[in-house]
Amino acid sequence: MTGTGAALYGVRHHGPGSARSVRAALAAQRPDVVLIEGPPEADGLVALAADEQMRPPVALLGYVPGEARQAAFWPFAVFSPEWQAIRYALDAGVPVRFCDLPAAHQLAMKAMDGDAKTPRPRTDPVGELASAAGYDDPERWWEDVVEHVPGPAVFEALAEAISILRAGAGEAGPRDAVREAHMRRVLRRTVRDGFERIAVVCGAWHVPALRDLPSAAADDRLLRGLPKVKAAMTWVPWTYGRLSYASGYGAGIRSPGWYDHLFAAPGQPVERWLARAAAVLREEGIPASPAHVIESVRLAAALAALRGRPLAGLEEVTEAAQAVLCEGSDLLTALIQRRLVVGERLGAVPPATPMVPLQRDVQDQQRRLKLRPEAEPRDYDLDLRKPNDLARSRLLYRLALLGVHWGITQQGRTRNIGTFRESWQLAWRPELDLALIEASMWGSTVEAAAAQRARSIAAGQAALDELTALTERCLLADLGDALPEVLAAVRDRAALDTDVTHLMASLPALVRAARYGDVRGTDPARLGEVATEMITRICAGLPVAVAALDETAEQAMRELIDAVHSAAGLLADNASRDRWLDTLERLAPRCPPLISGRLTRLLLDAGRTTTGKAGILMSVALSPGAPAAAAAGWAEGFLAGSGLLLVHDDKLLALADGWLAGLTADAFTAVLPALRRTFGGFAPPERRAIGQQATRLDGTGRGAPAVPDPGDGLDAERAARAVRAVAAILGGTR
Repeated sequence: MTGTGAALYGVRHHGPGSARSVRAALAAQRPDVVLIEGPPEADGLVALAADEQMRPPVALLGYVPGEARQAAFWPFAVFSPEWQAIRYALDAGVPVRFCDLPAAHQLAMKAMDGDAKTPRPRTDPVGELASAAGYDDPERWWEDVVEHVPGPAVFEALAEAISILRAGAGEAGPRDAVREAHMRRVLRRTVRDGFERIAVVCGAWHVPALRDLPSAAADDRLLRGLPKVKAAMTWVPWTYGRLSYASGYGAGIRSPGWYDHLFAAPGQPVERWLARAAAVLREEGIPASPAHVIESVRLAAALAALRGRPLAGLEEVTEAAQAVLCEGSDLLTALIQRRLVVGERLGAVPPATPMVPLQRDVQDQQRRLKLRPEAEPRDYDLDLRKPNDLARSRLLYRLALLGVHWGITQQGRTRNIGTFRESWQLAWRPELDLALIEASMWGSTVEAAAAQRARSIAAGQAALDELTALTERCLLADLGDALPEVLAAVRDRAALDTDVTHLMASLPALVRAARYGDVRGTDPARLGEVATEMITRICAGLPVAVAALDETAEQAMRELIDAVHSAAGLLADNASRDRWLDTLERLAPRCPPLISGRLTRLLLDAGRTTTGKAGILMSVALSPGAPAAAAAGWAEGFLAGSGLLLVHDDKLLALADGWLAGLTADAFTAVLPALRRTFGGFAPPERRAIGQQATRLDGTGRGAPAVPDPGDGLDAERAARAVRAVAAILGGTR
């Protein structure tokens, strides 16, 4: 109790034992008002907690309209004491209010903290108390003292311990001081309003500051002149992953899934937990029988007894599961950790929750397209020939353009690769609601907002490659209204950009965009015109661009040339492709070795040169008079990407073998990184076939001698006479 007669229940913000104790204490006290640590702007949202469609974990989101990045979250799980206090008050018809410093001040102070030096960290009360009790793990101490021994008596004991800690820690930090001053102000106001049985549920650290109230004038002085912003509040879904320490949440806990289980289990929590762990393993095809579960329970109980614990905790059940169910496997233990200990449960908020129009539009489309937001990553294979899948793809690309990255594309995950198929992995995170609020400045629907965002980027100072990538994204998202402005920006920027490498980096995205016309119903003609102009400028500037390159620049230029070559092949303009190949033919003999080898290979693949001519160029490039590094560069450029040429052309393989055999030890060491880079890029079957072919070579540069198959019935004596006859006809001897 305090001087005001209020009952103070100091809790840890997320703990099942504290939640049960608070519920029991409130039922015994039967208060006429409940005050809870939280932003008062959310008082009007409390009633939504009773809605059947409100499913924790959820969070109160406070943000500054128009500056959504200036935001803060107040999360609640079903095992949070504050949530249980809210539900008790709503069920009992008792008024419930938040008593913490308003979000308007907290958000303003948070922005100031971002510009100031790192504030002094507050003492960790749980860690201090655990250390005083001889525990090296605060979580274990809390479980032993609070979670496993619930009851109202724990509040008085905690308050007394925290009082001692606070006395030793000195004065409260500036932020805690003003927060507690406001809590006391609310407490005084509640008394003046005529309430007699007041219950206050807050963090245990604040209880000593609310017991003995200083003068109201002293608190008013602390609160006078605080910075303030305009703040808005709403409920948003939350996840257990975001409640964990790993998420960076300040009041996070190590094991939200475990705490949820402790709160919800009607009895035998250890037995039920290990049975769930066995079920997780069986879902993955790992045998886990009832006998395994029984032995795990016995081992967990034995470990708890040896360590003097009242009940097996998370550490004991984890060790028992690893030893028995997982048979020592760290990988399977990590699976249980991810699925059960942390858990990726996503909460839900009811439709009546205040939302910006953009959030409403996203929710409507999620329902219509049957794309349910889930915390666990889920894979989707979309067939763009189907209207619903095409609409899904467009929604995901539009959201990505708005910075709402709900899904990421999974390139190459499926065998059915083509322009009509896309693979996505979707996972909804609480921050995405904040991103939607921030993106609402661009429009009230996803389509309108994404189009306006694209126009804004085009009107800005984006680089040419960013603009061409934006063109592709506009087509993927079906933002035809914004496309003319984006294309105009591409034309203007391309006309002014004198750096050929910028043009080369920008071209592939533009050409890929032109290819979506057949599946997505867009007209690629306008894109093709811009791409043709860019290829003309690239061909004109490439000779200067490939001159005098160092090794790093050569590698970068080779990648750009490969990208432009692929793009030219996709473009439905034969004249542009011929112009590109003509340029490569002129440049191939007088480029740096790496580029020269690459151009030779591209011309060979395009049918502009023959294997014989390529062999002559290779023999010159790999001749003994050529520097080893230059020869290695030429070979890397020529062979990069595929080793099939060496598999199917004995002459080229023999040339490469002869060059390698002729290298000195020092030269071989110098070129080894380039060789590893080249051959490491080949597919394993290609490397294996090259190795088998090379075993028949002698290092002279000549091809392998023909070896007759013993089973082919060849008459060696008759064959020898035929060989002598052919040699005589050709003017040789045998």
